[in-house]
Amino acid sequence: MKLRILISIVLLAILSSCQGKKKLPNLFESVRSAEKNLCKKGYEPGDSVWTIEERMKFYGVPAVSIAVIRDNKIFWSRAYGIIDKESKEPATVHTLFQAGSISKPVAAYGALREVLKGKIDLDKNVNNYLTSWKLPDNEFTKEKKVTLKHLLSHTGGITVHGFLGYSPDLPVPTLLQVLNGTPPANSPAIRVDKEPGKEWRYSGGGYTIMQQMLIDIEKKPFPSIMKELVIDPLNMLNSTYDQPLSPEKLKLAATGYLPNGLMTKGKRHTYPEMAAAGLWTTAEDLAKFAVDIQLTLQGTSTKVLSKSAAEQMLTPVLGTYGLGLDMLKTGGDVYFQHGGWDEGFSSHLIAHKEKGYGIVVLTNSNHPDFISEVIRSVAVTEQWDHYLPDN
Repeated sequence: MKLRILISIVLLAILSSCQGKKKLPNLFESVRSAEKNLCKKGYEPGDSVWTIEERMKFYGVPAVSIAVIRDNKIFWSRAYGIIDKESKEPATVHTLFQAGSISKPVAAYGALREVLKGKIDLDKNVNNYLTSWKLPDNEFTKEKKVTLKHLLSHTGGITVHGFLGYSPDLPVPTLLQVLNGTPPANSPAIRVDKEPGKEWRYSGGGYTIMQQMLIDIEKKPFPSIMKELVIDPLNMLNSTYDQPLSPEKLKLAATGYLPNGLMTKGKRHTYPEMAAAGLWTTAEDLAKFAVDIQLTLQGTSTKVLSKSAAEQMLTPVLGTYGLGLDMLKTGGDVYFQHGGWDEGFSSHLIAHKEKGYGIVVLTNSNHPDFISEVIRSVAVTEQWDHYLPDN
């Protein structure tokens, strides 16, 4: 009966929106409706829906943390489930999850701030800024050199898609060993094997080069650089690029679980490729990041970037990808987004470019289909424009 009432609330709100200004559910209604209306792709009113607990059990998701954005503010945040199957410790909004590749847009925000400060030129050869390591030139870089713009937009022809991380029983390579693909690195050398600017190809390797650039420019550890450039200005109090975590932060960290339900070896992996995959964070902190992008685009925040710099970040270079974020255009509406996947952790951030709403979902398991169902439930509840049923 309660489920029917909540669905009726949402449908009535949608009906009223067709007749005039949207009548959005209040806080209690929004939370309860989102919890009870998880739906599959192509959802239409009247289709089957499930509770968040039912779908967590179905997929085998131990914990999920959600932050919902409305009117350029965090409207609500909740955590569900347990952070570790052995201890059964409940997840909270302060539980730390690995953000996976959502590390990239946050790192890109920091790199673009360096551009704004005049420390990097987006269109100059990255080797102008690299001092402790150089990107080797070859036949592909004779006519055009790799730039920061190439790295951030995945258009530099750079190799290495992603990284596996290192379990606690393995030696962790230095960043230079990762760049050169030398032991104990478990990934190949990061090199150019296509002409820069010609093709979009996802490259965690490119973001690893960017990480070394910032280190060489600032002469500081990467976590300290990002704390100064992004994390502190946005008051992301629970976030860090530290790899591995400090003992204090480790107490708040979730244990990762693979698609088959087994625990990630050693509970969680270490990622020296911090810019590409090393951010530990909460849904609330990532929502603060998304909100600041929205406010900066509106010209009401200059905490990290200027309005013009934020607009450039969200302008696609090739295909739909800008400088750190992917753009979703649907029915005249534009959303910015990025997903994440580390060993045992999956995540997604999506927010409307202009209308002030969005969501962050973090899980300690590799089940992106579950995350998509959560996002659709919130999209139905919060009446996102042109997000359903096609997505």
